[in-house]
Amino acid sequence: MELSNLRPARGSKHSDNFRRGRGHGSGNGKTAGKGHKGQKARSGAPRIGFEGGQMPLYRRIPKRGFKCRNSKEIVAINLSALEVFDNGTTVDVDTLIEKGIVKNPRDGVKILGNGELTKKLDVKVNAYSASAKEKIEALGGTAEVM
Repeated sequence: MELSNLRPARGSKHSDNFRRGRGHGSGNGKTAGKGHKGQKARSGAPRIGFEGGQMPLYRRIPKRGFKCRNSKEIVAINLSALEVFDNGTTVDVDTLIEKGIVKNPRDGVKILGNGELTKKLDVKVNAYSASAKEKIEALGGTAEVM
């Protein structure tokens, strides 16, 4: 059993496009699945989250902070981490994952200028700091933005 194989139990899901309140023979006549009397049987039933006038849960819970939906989560790597590669190697996100330097690239990978690099590398990632780009190109390598 894996998450990709999960399915609802057979017969547990119902189509929402059948006609209610069309007589006994339809199997959903008379009260049309609303039961007998009560607030939810009537037209104008309360909105989702309404708790009968009590302060609803979504308003009782404290709200803190702000999460910008447009922000990107960039993984930063120091230049010294690229020393594990051989001279003349092309370094991209896939090779960084293979070597175990990056586990989850999220929205992108950025190379920072901390540390020293002694090898000529062709690096292809999403972003570079100015000092990192300078150090890579000083050794004859290339710093290409993907």
